[in-house]
Amino acid sequence: GGSSGIGAATALELARCGARVILATRSARRGEAAASRIRRETGNNEVRFMHLDLASLRSVRAFASTFLRQEPQLHLLINNAGVSAGGTTEDGFSLPFQVNHLGHFLLTQLLLERLRSCAPSRVVIVASSAHCAGRLRPECLGRPPSGLFSAFQDYCDSKLANVLHARELATREQGTQVTCYAVHPGFVNTSLFRHAPLWLKPLLLPLAWLLFLEPSEGARTVLDCATQDGLEPLSGRYFTDCGPRLPWPAGRDDRLARALWEGSECLVGL
Repeated sequence: GGSSGIGAATALELARCGARVILATRSARRGEAAASRIRRETGNNEVRFMHLDLASLRSVRAFASTFLRQEPQLHLLINNAGVSAGGTTEDGFSLPFQVNHLGHFLLTQLLLERLRSCAPSRVVIVASSAHCAGRLRPECLGRPPSGLFSAFQDYCDSKLANVLHARELATREQGTQVTCYAVHPGFVNTSLFRHAPLWLKPLLLPLAWLLFLEPSEGARTVLDCATQDGLEPLSGRYFTDCGPRLPWPAGRDDRLARALWEGSECLVGL
């Protein structure tokens, strides 16, 4: 998710720091353009595009296989891509839940051994305060919710899954020097809102332009969790405004986090 918005702003700053950066994005045109722009702006030629479509588990597996073959080092994985539109993927899951959670979950698992071998390493998962309205039910994972606001509920459910994914990953990786952080970047004016319902856009888009953060501002907490020294004791925590905060109660439910993990493993075939 590095071709636009928060992901592109994050990639730009990491490249400025001298990192080798892989932009894993769905659109080759946008991904190549973003990589070219970042190389030009930073003078860092170690910025590359690789194709990844999180709405396809087949694409996730192909990306991981190519990455592991070509890239011997992995110190930082930023799971940033997100959609708010409704729909169903080729794998039969709801689009927001697969793109925002399941695809990232599978990708992280496939790259986890490389993260361990390159430790200390970090996983940063871009979540949202929208997790406050999440209502995950382990027996219904991956199914679109019903009701008038199903797309919005689906998005909130996926953001709760992000928070719980970070929590459970941190628990399971204790002692490996792989740490994990969930981030609410703030309310950021990004292309995420192109999927808002038509009736909502006249209200939401002017508000976004007037009050929401720019992507570079939204990237600050993501970058803090990626690069700040001494965060290891806070692995699994939820961050906003460049500091740890308590998530809503459902985001602190360890039983639900375990059930989500086990259910996600089954859904992606691990």
